[in-house]
Amino acid sequence: MPHDTLAVDLADLDNFMDDGTPWRMFEALRRTEPVHWNPETDGGRGFWSLTRHADIVAADRDSATFTSERFVNLEEVDDRQAAVRRSMLETDGPRHLALRRLLQREFTPRAVAGYATFLRGLTAATLDAALAKGAFDFVAEIAADFPINVLARMLDVPDGDTRRLIDWGNRIIANTDPDHADVLLHSPESERYRDLPFRSPAALEVFEYGRDLAARRRGGEGTDLVSRLVNQVPADGEPLTGRDFDNYFLLLVVAGNETTRHAITHSMRALIDHPDQAERLRADPALMPAAVEEFLRWASPVYHFRRTATRDTGLGGKAIRAGDKVVLWFASANRDEAVFADPHRFDITRTPNDHITFGKGSPHFCLGAALARLEMRIMFEELLPRLADIRPAGEIRRIRSNFVNGIKQMPVTVTLA
Repeated sequence: MPHDTLAVDLADLDNFMDDGTPWRMFEALRRTEPVHWNPETDGGRGFWSLTRHADIVAADRDSATFTSERFVNLEEVDDRQAAVRRSMLETDGPRHLALRRLLQREFTPRAVAGYATFLRGLTAATLDAALAKGAFDFVAEIAADFPINVLARMLDVPDGDTRRLIDWGNRIIANTDPDHADVLLHSPESERYRDLPFRSPAALEVFEYGRDLAARRRGGEGTDLVSRLVNQVPADGEPLTGRDFDNYFLLLVVAGNETTRHAITHSMRALIDHPDQAERLRADPALMPAAVEEFLRWASPVYHFRRTATRDTGLGGKAIRAGDKVVLWFASANRDEAVFADPHRFDITRTPNDHITFGKGSPHFCLGAALARLEMRIMFEELLPRLADIRPAGEIRRIRSNFVNGIKQMPVTVTLA
């Protein structure tokens, strides 16, 4: 559809409540205006949208020109807010690298491979409980339950606390969805919470929980993620402050659960909608590594990350000014016709598959990429052989957000093999 006949507004959350509109907007912009100025009606100053794979990869690698330090979602923050809310995600340069290295070894492919046996046991238990019901919500019973239990093990928190972690993640990351948010992002009430991540009062509960864990682990010899954070000094010699720990812990709770659960849900839905692909995967499990990459491309669980221009620059024939918000639409890059043949076709054998779901050569490449790949591979290796059939059983409900590409409810019925 030509750009001039399609109402393109990537700030309007109503445009992200169905399966087609976001992709049509991205496609129109890639074709007609890949660097596009998008006004905002909620008091924001507007932002530049990058929708082509090559532009997004280049900007994501150039943190000197496109910084994360003015925050990675569309909300505009002042200097004080930026200081009190800053996590590793909103840090660039040597400090960012030092913060990554605190936990980087725990997330290498070799390190996460050590969780494989645990993951298979966890997957079996999750599937035993869900599939026995015959009809259930795939999100609540499988997709949300699975990754949060892995995170709980890495944090060394009691199994009984996993529901609290899920609840916190929902309330924080879905801060524009009335079903999840305690306080909607742009409501007048959110001003009371402007110093909290995502302006969510749930952050206070996460901080309190994390501080209690830190107090009990400090000075010990534990190897869990919390013990690593409180008993190590970053490589740059600058210790974590209490605020640094709060924000790092909250990032782990949110990022360690939300994105993988949405990737798993979107992947299951794609297999339901493309039964021929599911059958190929059942028939030849050796296709699973390639399938996981297609799952990740197709799901694109984070629509965008925002950067801010540090200087006047040009891109795509447009003049970008210092201080302008520049939004990297990762989801659009994953459907770019210049990179992916027939990009709207779901193909578990797609190769090459140069998706940027985790970033690509960026300093902010997802720390948990290897773990997410392992979780998804084991989930579908265990799930598909158990199913003779799986079908939708009701309305699929999406999270109201242009930041996270999430499904909050997906009822299904199953017939066991």
